[in-house]
Amino acid sequence: MKNANAFTELLLTYLIKKKIATIEELKTILKTQSRMTTFRRLSELGYISSCSHSGKYYSLKRIARYNKYGLWLFSSVLFSKYGTLKNTLEVLISNSSEGYTASELNRIIKGKADDVLLELINSMTVNRKKISGVYVYFSRESNSGRRQELARNDSIQYHDNLSMHPKILMNELKAALIIFLSTLNEKQRRLYAGFESLKVGHGGDRQIAELLDIDQRTVAKGRQELLSGEVDVDTNRKKGGGRKQIKKKFQM
Repeated sequence: MKNANAFTELLLTYLIKKKIATIEELKTILKTQSRMTTFRRLSELGYISSCSHSGKYYSLKRIARYNKYGLWLFSSVLFSKYGTLKNTLEVLISNSSEGYTASELNRIIKGKADDVLLELINSMTVNRKKISGVYVYFSRESNSGRRQELARNDSIQYHDNLSMHPKILMNELKAALIIFLSTLNEKQRRLYAGFESLKVGHGGDRQIAELLDIDQRTVAKGRQELLSGEVDVDTNRKKGGGRKQIKKKFQM
């Protein structure tokens, strides 16, 4: 009979080849009927369970290849570094720049988020508001939620303007932006680019970087500074600048 280490290696070899498996498949590989024994071997390897398909699929942390959202999709089975789908949606909404609609989240998770979103609303984990006839889900934290709502409203106005004046955007507006940016110092350009990125929403850093011909990391830094609310408005003022102090004269 093989020892425990041999069974663990057998399990590792199988998962590296197949990537994912159900507990029944793993029990067959280990030649056991015990779920406890199977999970013990999985724990030794560092396992993860799917947040779709009722969590019935398993893989290993070393195998998962998460995208920028912290998700890994393999053969229509979704895994998340945040665990359950409920936790995943909460994190995605809380970390978003302008909240998410259900359809936007559906595209991200490659599945249906509607039922879980209703659970999050009923448990008061996230907020939602109807904007332009569509429910948008925001962070429950008041300051973050308010910033997300403002960014969402600005984004809607921004895209409406683009659809009305596409030629102006590509020609006159871009030329005007370049002239405008030349009047700003480095910090002001960064913050302005970050603000425009917030208005665009997902993918805004890349779009604004291309539009303004600046580094995408600069746009991201400006956006993060604005969201943090920790912008020192006095750092650009030269020493001795500003209104001169008025000295009163007294007659003797």
